Amino acid sequence: MLRTVSEKMVSENTANSRSDNKNTTAEAQEGMLDVIGTLSPDHQAIFPVEAQTLLSLLCEKFASRVDTLLAAREARQEQIDQGKLPDFHEDTQDIREGSWKILGIPQDLQDRRVEITGPTDRKMVINALNANVKVFMADFEDSMSPAWDKVLDGQVNLRDAVAGTISYTNPSNGKHYQLADNPAVLICRVRGLHLKEKHVEFNGQIIPGALFDFAVYFFNNYLALLAKGSGPYFYIPKLQSHHEAKWWSDVFHFTEEYFGLETGTIKATVLIETLPAVFEMNEILFAMKEHIVGLNCGRWDYIFSYIKTLRNYPDRILPDRQAVTMEKPFLNAYSRLLVRTCHQRGAFAMGEWPLSFLQKTRKPTSRF
Repeated sequence: MLRTVSEKMVSENTANSRSDNKNTTAEAQEGMLDVIGTLSPDHQAIFPVEAQTLLSLLCEKFASRVDTLLAAREARQEQIDQGKLPDFHEDTQDIREGSWKILGIPQDLQDRRVEITGPTDRKMVINALNANVKVFMADFEDSMSPAWDKVLDGQVNLRDAVAGTISYTNPSNGKHYQLADNPAVLICRVRGLHLKEKHVEFNGQIIPGALFDFAVYFFNNYLALLAKGSGPYFYIPKLQSHHEAKWWSDVFHFTEEYFGLETGTIKATVLIETLPAVFEMNEILFAMKEHIVGLNCGRWDYIFSYIKTLRNYPDRILPDRQAVTMEKPFLNAYSRLLVRTCHQRGAFAMGEWPLSFLQKTRKPTSRF
């Protein structure tokens, strides 16, 4: 088990140790990060003490707020269960009616017309970045089971991809894979706020998986990304309110200030895939206006959220999901509102990835 402390406490302890070492021990113990899972040498390389220090600081400042946000979700769901349907908030009307826009979109994110997504295993990352697409979203959420080794392997793979050194040889046939010139832009999707990383604790509490994914990816890659004219880009899933968007904005602002970066260096695309979030799209854009570049219609998760959120409403039951297509009124209205809202605020309006596979081009054959 590895253990580190927050940098604030490290710096304080260093200063205090010159005069009084006795005062430092108790203070350091208040901000302890415990890594419960084992770390191989490769994994230690992407999760060194400096990365753990960043994660400690983020947990110290932001982890407890996640519990508050999740409790607010439950309270809101209880109101919906009792008959209060989701609606636009009166207290944010000024935001919806204002004339503001988001800060801006980096050059390498200007073309988002073709994106693909997949888990972070090594071969997948190489093939996805080499595909004839504009963006690859490397996914630590829906498409990957967050086993400890898989999470860390994924971070190793993304670090190597950003560095341009990633390669893979298939042990069964010896086929070699490596990164081509001009790969797709890489965006990292972190876990949602409701998911924990049980292999790391801060002050005895399991930490949010989102903070782990963000801290490790950012720490290992921000310098190399900026050096090549790109940046640390993220996909944020499963938001349900603008308060959650504000939490992410605070995380981004703190990280930029900590590393001496300009505001807006970190960029994010937010998936609108929950029913409550549809009524707060303006507010979400406003809360993250320095960092957000667009909203994405997450169709399948949105349908699930619709069913889950309106579980006490028998008049809202949906047919078989194959019949719930985007021309249905509630999905059509959702997508059109997203497009209108994004275009009004200078942000990208994006559709979800189709559930299809890219097939390799094969030579013609007479066999059927």
